[in-house]
Amino acid sequence: MAWNDERVDLLKKLWSEGLSASQIAGRLGGVTRNAVIGKVHRLGLSGRATTSRMKSHRPRARAATAAGARRMQQTKRFAQQGNPALRALYQPEAEPYTPQAEELVIPLKERRTIQTLTECSCRWPIGDPQAADFHFCGKNKVNGLPYCEFHARRAFQPPQPRRREREIERLPALVAASSKESADA
Repeated sequence: MAWNDERVDLLKKLWSEGLSASQIAGRLGGVTRNAVIGKVHRLGLSGRATTSRMKSHRPRARAATAAGARRMQQTKRFAQQGNPALRALYQPEAEPYTPQAEELVIPLKERRTIQTLTECSCRWPIGDPQAADFHFCGKNKVNGLPYCEFHARRAFQPPQPRRREREIERLPALVAASSKESADA
């Protein structure tokens, strides 16, 4: 379908009357809603007439409550700016990240860079990648894993039992305690 002058004029008329892109596409026939939207943007049409449905909807004023005001204050107080991972780059006064667990001390001669890693080297990164002393562990890795034994234990934590599973495990003890109480009574 080509946009000829007659169809463009009809599009402009229907757009100014406040019809939606889907309604205009249905009336024109042979075009999609997206084609109508694209043509409207290319023509630079804006200023749509309001429909009766649009006039009837007025935003309601919200009643200010004490709880709502508190919520707004808390939201402002705890609001975060930007990506937390990148925040330290733009806030030099912020404390640098310190790892929670102790790290292995790798002697200088055993440290590996990305270029010196071998197939059997532990690939655990140590330090800040932007710092000059950044390196990889480089110790012999465990077969089938990318890390040495120390870092594999740190990386692959056993899953904690789910709450439901813990309750099922405690169930026999609870039943025994309740039956003991009923026998004593």
